[in-house]
Amino acid sequence: MTILIISVVAAGLIMITFCVQLYKNEKFREIEGVSTLFIDGLRDEFESSQSLYSDNVIRLHDGFTDNYSIDFYIYDSDGNCILSPDKTNYESLSSSLKEEIDSGSIIQFDSNEISDKEQSILYGTRFTLNDELDIQQYYLTAYSSTKTLDAFTGKLGICLFIVCIICIAPAAYILWRKAQKQAVASSEFLRVSEKYSKGDFSERINITVPGKLKDISNNVNLLADNVENADETSKTFIANVSHELRTPITTIGGFVDGILDGTIPKSRQQEYLVLASKEIHRLKMLISSMLNMTRFESGTLKPNFKETNLTELVIQTVLMFEKKIEDKKLEIVGLDSDRLVAEVDPDLIQQVIYNLVENAVKFVDVGGEISFTFEENKDNCSIGIKNTGEGLKNNEIQQVFDRFYKTDASRGKDATGLGLGLSISRNIVRLHNGTIVVKSIQQEYTEFIVNLPKIQN
Repeated sequence: MTILIISVVAAGLIMITFCVQLYKNEKFREIEGVSTLFIDGLRDEFESSQSLYSDNVIRLHDGFTDNYSIDFYIYDSDGNCILSPDKTNYESLSSSLKEEIDSGSIIQFDSNEISDKEQSILYGTRFTLNDELDIQQYYLTAYSSTKTLDAFTGKLGICLFIVCIICIAPAAYILWRKAQKQAVASSEFLRVSEKYSKGDFSERINITVPGKLKDISNNVNLLADNVENADETSKTFIANVSHELRTPITTIGGFVDGILDGTIPKSRQQEYLVLASKEIHRLKMLISSMLNMTRFESGTLKPNFKETNLTELVIQTVLMFEKKIEDKKLEIVGLDSDRLVAEVDPDLIQQVIYNLVENAVKFVDVGGEISFTFEENKDNCSIGIKNTGEGLKNNEIQQVFDRFYKTDASRGKDATGLGLGLSISRNIVRLHNGTIVVKSIQQEYTEFIVNLPKIQN
């Protein structure tokens, strides 16, 4: 607003100055022209009467004075006043002004204010008249009021004021409206952000005013979404962990109480102790997995990269499931591939492969097939683990890497699983600057593909 006002006023003052200068120059030319015309008429009358005191000269003088509102003074060569508008005032021409006129015709604002009431425009010049004996030199001074110039300047000032009002008023209104909207938006932002500070994320900041405040609000809303989702995830995590911990603890507690109070006969105590041992192992696995998840998310786990034969790592891992593979009469394909080498943490990557092979063995159909693919290019390599079977639904593909998530099929086939294996696998692959994706067609197959850079930067 300040810039607009300064710009309009500055432009207006420049225009006024320019117009006033033009008008002043035109006024100067007018006074000079009328004075020249008056001198010409004076010469004509002087040639007829050989006197500057004749009635015709006086009428000429009064006529010019009345018609052009210019006061003419005639002085002789010594500076004595011969003719003046005020027939009683015949003051002599000042020596300083006489010297200026002797140097050439002058036109200027009269600093002496001849009437002592208002400033005038002064035109002074010398002229000659021819009498019968000689050529006589005379001086003429013409005074014109600056009222018309002042009035012109005043009108321009009024015009500038009107233009300023026309230009600035709408802009001021627009800026005021914008400021009002910004104030409302700021109040809304403050109100909702205060709720966020108290942990209440039930409302979102709704700001339609364009600009940085809207961008900030969108970012804050996104942050609130993330915090709310994280809070919901945290609650779900606690609920799942509580459930997973409660189940083995309850089971172990029941077995121990049954042995202590004699409910379980001694002949079966060994059987129940084995079951309790398995539940303790499951509980230990759950706690270990949760600790690993915490280390992944806090960034405290640092991989120990070294050159590793991935093909050999996969073969070693598959051998751990030899008995289960034989029990389900599975066909294993693709382990005879060429050597695939990359810079990885072998322990962490083996955990990924273990989780994927375990899932494949668990969910492959009896007598089905598990196939492995090994591919590489200049910078990356990939390992694919594919099993035949029921496959995944579309909504399951989107959630399969979430913590504690179990598919409908896995709930019946995997009673001891924690739903953390794939989530941990994804975090490990991310630590290696790689990706893990899943492909599946229902009633046909499920395939997990791990992509890893050959060399870690």
